[in-house]
Amino acid sequence: MPYKVTKAVRADVPQIVALVNSAYRGERAKQGWTSESHLLEGIRVDEPEMDGYFDRPEVTLLKYADENDHIDAFVYLEQVAHERLYLGMLTVNPTSQAAGIGRQLLAAADEVARDKGCKAVKISVITTRTELIAWYERRGFKATGETYPLITEKSVARQPVTLMVMERAL
Repeated sequence: MPYKVTKAVRADVPQIVALVNSAYRGERAKQGWTSESHLLEGIRVDEPEMDGYFDRPEVTLLKYADENDHIDAFVYLEQVAHERLYLGMLTVNPTSQAAGIGRQLLAAADEVARDKGCKAVKISVITTRTELIAWYERRGFKATGETYPLITEKSVARQPVTLMVMERAL
């Protein structure tokens, strides 16, 4: 079935929340290489939070879905100050990872950034996730030197977690 990247809609919220939580946390996440379950317990996002993003004009939510609207990947984009687009929750179904889907979502994010007049895309990555940092570096992201502690209400850290900011110029 052909898949394509399109904007998510409110009706997608339950499916997106289930996908994000299964890709980042829990047993299913361990099937892929992007799991955070060894660092954090709990959920990554809930339905009220995801639904609320649709009320924020600076946020764009993209999904990678087939013609039956089965969502296999997702990304959160937010236009932030200084002509930057923040990219978060880049999620690919753990059983579909390493198939180029993440790269397709990055390309779509770049398109959204350019449409909004942004000059760069920025992300935050857990500092101990060296394989993920390397993946982003291979796609042109560079560490900015900025770090900050992860603060979350929906998860419990098994150890202190620090995020680093990376950025790629467009």
